[in-house]
Amino acid sequence: MGNKKRYYKALIEDNHQLNEIDLGEKLGLDENETREIIDLLLSEHKIEYVENRTCNYSLMKTSKRKNKSR
Repeated sequence: MGNKKRYYKALIEDNHQLNEIDLGEKLGLDENETREIIDLLLSEHKIEYVENRTCNYSLMKTSKRKNKSR
């Protein structure tokens, strides 16, 4: 799904400037397509819902793994 990758990359680069629907429209997606992509990214734990921002979704913070071989 190329649109999902494009949307995810745009979400990273947007830095909460646009809301999630406007960001999708900027990429040529309608509201339904945008919501489907958001649902997929939420289920993959790539984004999380955060209230009180321009964009209600934020990237998930990944935990850093320690190198135990040292």
